[in-house]
Amino acid sequence: MKLKISTIQIIIIAACFLVPSLLHAQPGFGDDTDDVPIDGGLSLLIAAGVGYGAQKLRGRKK
Repeated sequence: MKLKISTIQIIIIAACFLVPSLLHAQPGFGDDTDDVPIDGGLSLLIAAGVGYGAQKLRGRKK
């Protein structure tokens, strides 16, 4: 029985081996930058999401 590999399969296999070598994370920041704390609006959005989820779960039980 002969092994027959199509062109698409060869391209997929090549992409699986070549693409990870092309992907790199961004370089780190220099020491002169200040970190920004996550606060204010984002914490309110998280609290609203938790409240909305609790309301949906409570409504589902009824």
